[in-house]
Amino acid sequence: MMKPKPRVGDWVEVRSKSEILATLDESGELDGMPFMPEMFAFCGRQFQVYKRAHKTCDTVFPIRGRRVAETLHLETRCSGSAHNGCQAGCLIFWKEAWLKPVKGSTPQNEAELRSALCTAAHVEAAVQRPDPEGGSPTYKCQATRLPYATSDLAWWDVRQYVEDYSSGNANVSQLVGAACYSIYHSVSQAGLGLGRPMRQFYDRFHRLWGGTPFPHRSGAIPQGQPTPVAQLNLQPGELVRIKSQADILQTVDVTNRNRGMYWDAEEVPYCGQTFRVLKRVTKIINEQTGRMQEMKTPSVILDSVVCQGRYSRCRVLCPRSIYPFWREIWLERVQETGVNSSVAVTQPTQDQSLCGQ
Repeated sequence: MMKPKPRVGDWVEVRSKSEILATLDESGELDGMPFMPEMFAFCGRQFQVYKRAHKTCDTVFPIRGRRVAETLHLETRCSGSAHNGCQAGCLIFWKEAWLKPVKGSTPQNEAELRSALCTAAHVEAAVQRPDPEGGSPTYKCQATRLPYATSDLAWWDVRQYVEDYSSGNANVSQLVGAACYSIYHSVSQAGLGLGRPMRQFYDRFHRLWGGTPFPHRSGAIPQGQPTPVAQLNLQPGELVRIKSQADILQTVDVTNRNRGMYWDAEEVPYCGQTFRVLKRVTKIINEQTGRMQEMKTPSVILDSVVCQGRYSRCRVLCPRSIYPFWREIWLERVQETGVNSSVAVTQPTQDQSLCGQ
């Protein structure tokens, strides 16, 4: 009999270091998915399943949806400690072979029956490859290797949406809302002269379903002209309010970039809401090159603010929950008046209707 697949909310335990090493090849991978040194810190600990990672978005090659086999997301993110302090804070992929259920007995895994081909030293050594010409090293992580640990997934493959529901990743409201917006946006882009009136109609009536203005809009600054910058020097723990979509569009060019950073439709639902700064971001690993990239203009990550795959074409309801990066010019500092401040910090949920989110 096939064992039931883990669902959102199920409790699992990360296997021991020795058990996990026994599942890895000499490159420190299982089915192409690297086990990163940062993940050893979670061994032996128990977590609830955050999402079933049956699909994801590949940001290495032209952005696309990809199928992932027997993989989960827990509430664990990469610290970047083994990757020269990368600050992206990516949600970690956990192969089911690296986990075991908390309740009930667990049959002995095949990995425990054979000698390990991989050691902790192999895992650590696989993180980076020196440049033979003396340049900066190339880093390997789950994000850079994602195309090789996944397989093709067409947007029209209805099985992914069935699994979104059966896994607990999404409810009926989210599925219907995502489908409605996807169809609406596709029609508005069909080149039949419907784009502007459809956007205007959406803006006029979006309040009926409690949503935001039409999220796919272009910035106001002509391409090639400089975009503005603000230096708030925001620090972790500070309270900020995200500016309105209209205000932010005045700071990005027609390709929706501010000093090279893209303003994405997935950020629109958070406009006008208040959050705390999680951390400043000055360097991340470029997933396409594998090299560390320094940010000329620092940005910040906000606590609990993640991409929910509401508007991403061909990657609807992707569970990867990437942290968006926020330019400080898109934010405004909120002054707290004291311990009993009336300022409310927004706690976003994924249980809202997506049709107008």
